[in-house]
Amino acid sequence: MQHRTDSSLERTAGAALAVLIVLQTTMLGALFSSTPPHPPLVVAPFALGPFLGAAIALPVAALVLGAARTREGRAASGVAALFALVSFGPQKWFDPAFAQIWPAVVLAQISIVALGWALYRRTRTVSGGDTGSGAYAGRAMPMREH
Repeated sequence: MQHRTDSSLERTAGAALAVLIVLQTTMLGALFSSTPPHPPLVVAPFALGPFLGAAIALPVAALVLGAARTREGRAASGVAALFALVSFGPQKWFDPAFAQIWPAVVLAQISIVALGWALYRRTRTVSGGDTGSGAYAGRAMPMREH
């Protein structure tokens, strides 16, 4: 059953990354169109437009690299989650516009937690920390061709 678990973790990571891509792209659109409540143009120490571009590029790169399946994908997924926390982290619960932005904040935080869980479980499986009884227990699952 290890293969099924690995596939499930990959789907969870991919879905969480897709949510972050959509939410951050929506933020970028609101920024460009000045649709309230839009994010500020500049947040110290950087301009928000280029930051959002990077925050969108990271989960796309993570998906291309294998999200939870490969070491590179897990690294890109983790950095993507950290970038998303800048826009959707716990500090947003105290934002004056929270009443207007809460659906995005809550969904992003749920996605970040789900992504973190998938990465943690997949890392334990790959490193041999999970002693399940599946065919690949304690070993890395062979790469699947798509």
